[in-house]
Amino acid sequence: MEASESDNGGDSSSDGDDDSEDDSDSDSDSGGGSSGDVDVDEARELLSELTVDEWDTTSGYSRDRFSHWRTIDGCDARQTVLARDGEEIETRDEDCRVVSGVWHSPFDDVTLDDPSDIDIDHMVPLANAWRTGAADWDDDDRADFANDLDTPQLIAVSASSNRAKGDQDPSQWQPVRGFHCQYAYDWIVVKHHWELWVTEEEHDALSDMLDTCD
Repeated sequence: MEASESDNGGDSSSDGDDDSEDDSDSDSDSGGGSSGDVDVDEARELLSELTVDEWDTTSGYSRDRFSHWRTIDGCDARQTVLARDGEEIETRDEDCRVVSGVWHSPFDDVTLDDPSDIDIDHMVPLANAWRTGAADWDDDDRADFANDLDTPQLIAVSASSNRAKGDQDPSQWQPVRGFHCQYAYDWIVVKHHWELWVTEEEHDALSDMLDTCD
């Protein structure tokens, strides 16, 4: 397992995704950040459509194969997510850098007010994606995945929770119970959108997490 992909300003490498500075489509795939109200029937349908298989090799994997952070509309993806997921945001106009704000980290249910304590997590870690289909993509597709603002793939969380997650899937690591439903939904949406497969253990863990949805 890799370190964790952190997102405070540097790239502490791992696939719990810490990225501080750090395709295929489905009509059901929802866009950026946490999706809010979860349609459990939709989530289970999407889960049933995912291919179940064993992990592929990690041979050849490097975070450098997933180029990020990309500049989109004048701001890099990290700064965009920091601004999107926080409140009381103040930025430095010339480069969109977020200099202050307040963030709630849903992975561990903590509130933070220093952007240096925030990582941008890849919901589906880069190493997990590599092992479940992304090894066969070209570099452009991998960069699109690593900078994906159209699905719930990028989310601002505490650096500590991001690094605890590392590159683990939901059978290996889960956030606080109150976020199980949303986390499972977001993970499923990302995997479905990008046509990545899941392991049997991962599939079963996601199904169990959906049982927590009200």
